[in-house]
Amino acid sequence: MKRYLTILTLIIFQYTAIDALAQSLVANYLSSQLIDQGVFNNKDNSVKFVYKSDDAKEVYLFGSWLDWGTERPMHVKMRKDQFGNWNYEEKNLPSDMHSYYFEVDGRKVLDPFNPRVIRDMNEVYNTFINFGDQANLYKPAEVPRGNVEQVWYPSNTRNKSRRMSIYTPSGYRESKNKLPVLYLLHGMGGDETSWLTLGRLAFIMDNLIAQGKIKPMLVVMPNGHTQNTAAPDISTQILVLNHPSGDLGSAEMENNFPEIIQYIEKNYRVKKDKANRAIAGLSMGGSHTLFISSLYPNTFDYIGLFSAAFRIKDSKEKVYTEFDKNLAIQKKNGYKLYWIGMGKTDFLYKTGEEFRKKLDDTGLKYTYVESEGGHTWSNWRKYLVEFLPQLFNES
Repeated sequence: MKRYLTILTLIIFQYTAIDALAQSLVANYLSSQLIDQGVFNNKDNSVKFVYKSDDAKEVYLFGSWLDWGTERPMHVKMRKDQFGNWNYEEKNLPSDMHSYYFEVDGRKVLDPFNPRVIRDMNEVYNTFINFGDQANLYKPAEVPRGNVEQVWYPSNTRNKSRRMSIYTPSGYRESKNKLPVLYLLHGMGGDETSWLTLGRLAFIMDNLIAQGKIKPMLVVMPNGHTQNTAAPDISTQILVLNHPSGDLGSAEMENNFPEIIQYIEKNYRVKKDKANRAIAGLSMGGSHTLFISSLYPNTFDYIGLFSAAFRIKDSKEKVYTEFDKNLAIQKKNGYKLYWIGMGKTDFLYKTGEEFRKKLDDTGLKYTYVESEGGHTWSNWRKYLVEFLPQLFNES
């Protein structure tokens, strides 16, 4: 009898061990690998995060939905279960693309079971897209899809060839029609790929065009850091992107912007008048946008500023010193849309207030949209989705 009890105990022990191992492996595999398929990301947008570590003493989850870029707490503590998994469940996340990573005993660690990794500035994060109308715009859908090209163009900027990304809508290659153009600029931590990766530009364009909400158009995304010829993995010289750099305030981007327009209008089938050109940008790119559109005041009918910076001081460059005069000319020449978006907790909120006062004093009319949140891609993607349908409707 004792022998049978020993065998039974061994069987139960083995079964328990195998069950624990299976649950551990399943929990790790499903933590993020299948997150977009609704396994750990439910239709109510609750998400369960799991990190496997038997030795860790503390594990925290850092997530973009916790308002990165503000003074609010950006992390939550995870709890360890009996299988050695650290768990945390976030309920009712906003419909969006979210970024996250783990901090294990003070060290940043990516989710090893989530292949969706993205670079923002000099940092990398895991990402996932949940459910809902907003998030669905960021996903590939069974709709006609456009193409993205990355081209090198000859530049007077430091006499080097530079790279930019260009989105062309579905059917562009087969058609003979000329299309309008949106020039879309990135922020201080970005490059010519940022609006494609973090901004989900191609998916947003494909989906909104398929829904009939926007006109087909080209979107041109140049590199705004004149010290770099391209994104860090391609550029011959790498600029550290998480600190203010020497090319900011140099006026190189603004002074040489016409060469980008000339290249596009020479090599692509586009309309070449003010009514069919738009320019928009986020943060540093918003600063570039407001200065470029005023420096060439009869070039763009549509201007979009997303959390725009405006902090040029002690510069002798005319694009800055003569900004007020250029702004007055821009107002006189007329335009169809001057659109401004800013988050309520954005660190540039006060800067935005000061800039809008300048526009008010000039008499330059604008549309202002204030959103929740701060200086984040969550806001910039939403601004883009709101801005795009207002373009080229009268051409």
